[in-house]
Amino acid sequence: MDADAAPSRSITVPLRAAWTVGRHVLMRVARLALDVALPTLCVSCREPVDGEGVCAGCWAKLSFIERPYCPRLGIPFVYDPGPDMLSMEAIASPPAYQRARAAVRYDDVARTLVHALKYQDRTDLAPAMGRWMARAGSELLAGADMLVPVPLHWQRAWRRRYNQSGALARIIERHSAVKVRGEVLRRVRATEQQIGLSRAQRATNVQGAFQVSPDRQAKVQGRRIVLVDDVLTSGATLDACARALLRAKAAQVDVLVFARVVETR
Repeated sequence: MDADAAPSRSITVPLRAAWTVGRHVLMRVARLALDVALPTLCVSCREPVDGEGVCAGCWAKLSFIERPYCPRLGIPFVYDPGPDMLSMEAIASPPAYQRARAAVRYDDVARTLVHALKYQDRTDLAPAMGRWMARAGSELLAGADMLVPVPLHWQRAWRRRYNQSGALARIIERHSAVKVRGEVLRRVRATEQQIGLSRAQRATNVQGAFQVSPDRQAKVQGRRIVLVDDVLTSGATLDACARALLRAKAAQVDVLVFARVVETR
């Protein structure tokens, strides 16, 4: 009986994977057909647009993060406090990762872009978002050995069909020549959505959720790693990922995101 069950399982797994890939390809073909028949609309204001999904008006509303900012966390300063001055957040609660950089503030337009990429299958937005991230993180990428996208749990990856962090990391790879190594970090425990949780609850929610497999530790040991994600809010998820990589003897972990929440004081 076991001999009969083994071939059945070996056939089912490839068929399931083929079905998932085929379904995603069909959706992409359908989207391309719609793009030919209908004009592309700005993902934010829904006005017709040529190019990468954001019209000139909404692009102008994006708040790109430029210097001066905290050299540790990348939080923009209202005025230039001088070289090497850290933000209050970096002093009061330094994270496990060494540095963080973001392309834009997490405002209304940035939120729309992130949600469209994450939940609406708008992978066509990834090239522009990833290009802006590569520019914002050039300092981190210059000395990096690998890019590691924040992983999804397999159950969520099955429902969503792709990892938005992985999509962004692959664009950054093209612009930086730093290779993506998505296999080194795994999410070993399904977690609740972080939306609506307090800072303390977010940290508890992702505690122990990430792991570097023993057979992958040699790839991590002594390497300088840039973690890639779409948004940095409390930083709990990225901090948990960084701790897992550092436990595997990574030399340094930095963080690069598309958008970060900036508290107004």
